[in-house]
Amino acid sequence: MLDPAGRVAMVSGASRGIGRAIAERLRARGFRISAGVRTPASVAASDDVLAVRYDAERAEDATSWVDATMGRFGRIDVLVNAAGISAPRTRLDDPDETGIDAMWRVNVKGPLRVVRAALPHLRAGGEGRVVNIASLSGKRVANENFGYAMSKFALIALTQSIRREGWDSGIRATALCPGFVATDMTAHVTTAPRDKMTRAEDLAVLAETVILLPNTATIGELLVNWRLEPML
Repeated sequence: MLDPAGRVAMVSGASRGIGRAIAERLRARGFRISAGVRTPASVAASDDVLAVRYDAERAEDATSWVDATMGRFGRIDVLVNAAGISAPRTRLDDPDETGIDAMWRVNVKGPLRVVRAALPHLRAGGEGRVVNIASLSGKRVANENFGYAMSKFALIALTQSIRREGWDSGIRATALCPGFVATDMTAHVTTAPRDKMTRAEDLAVLAETVILLPNTATIGELLVNWRLEPML
């Protein structure tokens, strides 16, 4: 397994939910953390934690976040794209595309821009890692929020492209695909018992595992079930 000592992990959405759990897990393992968040004051900065303003909808924030990370730590080894939205919900017969456009900007173009900006630095170390927090909605459509599913299908395609283009330089990418996770994003859900949902801390363990695997043992997609579902 990879030695995390001295390595740097960029984590978007690190102020809450899945992103925060992953950032805390990686920090405890020895990674230095660059947290990309909308409100940097929401993250306790320290010698090994840098909080940078990052809004996935702002194209320029991707480059500025990468530049700030390199300026502080001098390297980038891991990128975790955890920032995402699932609302406003969209139905197929709804002509208002506002929700689709918002989810496309945050869930697809946001990760794409950060990956593009960080790519030279991920290549430099020969063991770069990218973890995109996708969803089981990126593998099948199980509800009416088809715009969210479309964005997560696209994020998985982005993950496959990263694997293909970064493979020879040691970059390994994984799409982590959970169902319902007990975070703020699912606070409105009434069709699933909250105590049965996957915990953000559980996903953090899985993210840590795929990040630390050597180049010769990589997982492209990791499907995470909180309930029994057909194999996808």
